[in-house]
Amino acid sequence: MSNWWRGTQLLLIADYPLPINKKNMDILRLMTAGSVDDGKSTLIGRLLYDSKSILVDQLEALEKQSKNKNSDGIDLAILTDGLRAEREQGITIDVAYRYFSTPNRKFIIADAPGHVQYTRNMITGASNSDLMIILIDARQGVIEQTRRHSIIASLLKIKHVVIAVNKMDLANYSEEVFENIKTDYLQIAQKLNLSNIQFFPISALDGDNIVDRSTKMPWFQESSLLEYLEQVEINKEINLEDTRFQVQFVIRPQTEELHDYRGYAGEIVSGVYKKGDRIKVLPQNIETTISKVETGGKEVDEVFAPQPAVIHIEDDIDISRGDYFVKVDQIPTVANEFQALVCWMDHKELVPGNKYFLQHRSKLIRTIVKEIDYQLDVNSLEKTPTDSVKLNEVVKVTLKTASPLVFDSFEKNKGTGSAILIDETSNSTVGAVMIL
Repeated sequence: MSNWWRGTQLLLIADYPLPINKKNMDILRLMTAGSVDDGKSTLIGRLLYDSKSILVDQLEALEKQSKNKNSDGIDLAILTDGLRAEREQGITIDVAYRYFSTPNRKFIIADAPGHVQYTRNMITGASNSDLMIILIDARQGVIEQTRRHSIIASLLKIKHVVIAVNKMDLANYSEEVFENIKTDYLQIAQKLNLSNIQFFPISALDGDNIVDRSTKMPWFQESSLLEYLEQVEINKEINLEDTRFQVQFVIRPQTEELHDYRGYAGEIVSGVYKKGDRIKVLPQNIETTISKVETGGKEVDEVFAPQPAVIHIEDDIDISRGDYFVKVDQIPTVANEFQALVCWMDHKELVPGNKYFLQHRSKLIRTIVKEIDYQLDVNSLEKTPTDSVKLNEVVKVTLKTASPLVFDSFEKNKGTGSAILIDETSNSTVGAVMIL
């Protein structure tokens, strides 16, 4: 696997179109999932098309390339099926990211592959999503891939799940068909402890219940899909309780004007920091006080997740890239041995004793796979013993690092509970890590 996302450690979308403040962090990151031909790419294309997020020249090219045209004379799936192989086969292979906005919200939407052999791609796409849309073909109902995608949503702790029952036009817009699928899926959701689930009967091809409410299904009285996406509350999902700041760069201008300036730059992973806060520098376990906080080149009263910031401290301490600042009463785990779920992304098998680099945000550290506890079947959650791990398999392992690592569990804090494994020789990303 290529290493294009090395160092992002599951944080694939790190840039924000607007200056970050508590009023404009309203950017919804979502992904679509579903079986082959369930209409994922068409749904995204419909959202882009109906929200007027397509440029005129793109629309003209779209009309020329379209083979499977809808009533508007275009094939909406082409907007996201960017690879030539995808266009030729009519399937999604890579994860395609698209951006669009409405007067109420900005969106980053990922179209992930549905095939089982692209599980690694789906986990990549879902890793930084606030919401997952799982499409179900109204004619097929709940199938094995629906269960697998729901399990991945559960493993990655995605807070909001939307079940879009697509192709209702091919099921005569039947309320009975929709309700039966809803009943079947709720049984799966209960077993996986999924919450905040919404159901929508749609036709992505014709636009029913996508942007506007459909007149063909008067029995469905709730909002359209886009209306829900505009309103779903996501800001409360940002962890403002546990203070976690990792140093990415030590700023020492050493100019006449800024002769004594020493600031520690990085992203606020979680929590809120203010001048006067008592903090500990980890893993050194040294206590100090914040003397000043800055963001956007200006001193401010407070900085909070997910802002980039520069933090100043009162004491002269040897601090390096990858060290953490945390409040003294909110200490994370510091250890050099821990357990994790790993999605394997390399064609070369993983076996106990293999050595890798562990990239934990800004921290790069040598690690060894001490043991493989079991393989987790993403179709059934069944746990089976194994001695080696193949491409796209998910396993529980014990990792041992060369020096102490500062972390939380993935369930508590995704920002400090995720990492990637990097091959020492090829520098390719080989594993996505969720710390337990």
